[in-house]
Amino acid sequence: MNGRSDGGSGSGAVIRLLLADDHPVVRAGLRAVLEGEPDFTIAAEAATAERAVELAAAGGVDVVLMDLQFGPGSAMNGAQATAAITARPGAPRVLVVTTYETDADTLPALEAGATGYLLKDAPPEELAQAVRAAAAGRSALAPSVADRLLERMRTPAAALSARETEVLGLVADGLTNQQISQRLHLSQATVKSHLVHVYTKLAVDSRTAAVRAARGRGLIR
Repeated sequence: MNGRSDGGSGSGAVIRLLLADDHPVVRAGLRAVLEGEPDFTIAAEAATAERAVELAAAGGVDVVLMDLQFGPGSAMNGAQATAAITARPGAPRVLVVTTYETDADTLPALEAGATGYLLKDAPPEELAQAVRAAAAGRSALAPSVADRLLERMRTPAAALSARETEVLGLVADGLTNQQISQRLHLSQATVKSHLVHVYTKLAVDSRTAAVRAARGRGLIR
């Protein structure tokens, strides 16, 4: 059986959940919170992003609670897994539950098809509401994430694109333009072009200043 049940349609059906996180303690915490809700059942758990994709494809899941960063045992990250899951017809919804809230994290996840994005310190009632919203196909965003998305809409000319954010994140990691071009499969000229746009939008004139400004605005970690 593939696809979602009627869990979010108001029919009273139980919403089947897949917990995808590489930390057993986190999964246990999520299970403890969510199993207390009468309309939730934990259908499966996954310690790697790849396993989450497999379980979601097998069916019997309505909402996947997806972390963004997995350990060395996983070659995929949460955004990549989200894209793989949501690409299938009748796929379950994906609700990202993570500790990261920068644009470098939120934009790829939402562009990959995540229905919602919450932080792990969200109150239990907020998590439960987000799961129900996701099951019904409605978005649920952490307040800080929603605020930044609104700001991007208000000032689109000053907002960094997902690719510009990705390039700047790699600059922050210490990669050279050549290394970034190889990592992202872009020409060095394209990388330089992205950085020029970043400098203009952030009103800076160096890599160091760009990283400092972006971190101050919550654009990168």
